[in-house]
Amino acid sequence: MTQPLYAIYGAGGAGRGIMPLLRAMYPAAECVFVDDGFSADHCNGHAVMTLGEFRERDAGDKGIALAVADGALRKALAFKCAEAGIRFLTVRGAPIVEMDDVVVGEGAIISPFVTFTSNIRIGAHFHANIYSYVEHDCAIGDFVTFAPSVCCNGNVEVGDGAYIGAGALIRQGTPGRKLQIGKGAVIGMGAVVLGDVPDGATYVGNPARPITPRSS
Repeated sequence: MTQPLYAIYGAGGAGRGIMPLLRAMYPAAECVFVDDGFSADHCNGHAVMTLGEFRERDAGDKGIALAVADGALRKALAFKCAEAGIRFLTVRGAPIVEMDDVVVGEGAIISPFVTFTSNIRIGAHFHANIYSYVEHDCAIGDFVTFAPSVCCNGNVEVGDGAYIGAGALIRQGTPGRKLQIGKGAVIGMGAVVLGDVPDGATYVGNPARPITPRSS
């Protein structure tokens, strides 16, 4: 039987941090990077190939995980992979704490020391970096990125494509009204979010406030 072929899309810092997790999950597989713009044919002991080369390779099984921090780019790459008929892998480190009634969509990348408590719904291609947590009754959209040590407390809803910076703290909502982080919003590192954040807005600081564009 042909050896399985599994890939991390992206040979940058995010991808290099995830490759050891993929390798540990699938020790019998050939694990490679897919990166259409990488300048070398190997990275950290693994072959680097284009998406076209990966698609054409014969393998007993084939899958890919998208290790690109930018949610919009990750969405575009997911579309390309789906068009090519490539299935998505979920990559999970260890240890991870996962309690009751947690549902995670396809293609998630969950780094070591992440915690999910209970009654949580998470969309496709979510990135949870090391030491992040998601508390009870949260709803996380598709293509959301949590940088390291994000603290997402209970009853929070995070819209598709949002980026939450390292060490950010999101205040708990209420059972009747979740605190809202809008689609495509960006929360700066170390920000303390006490209220709703609109779609596409960038909030920084403690307490978190919107960045006001400079007038010309």
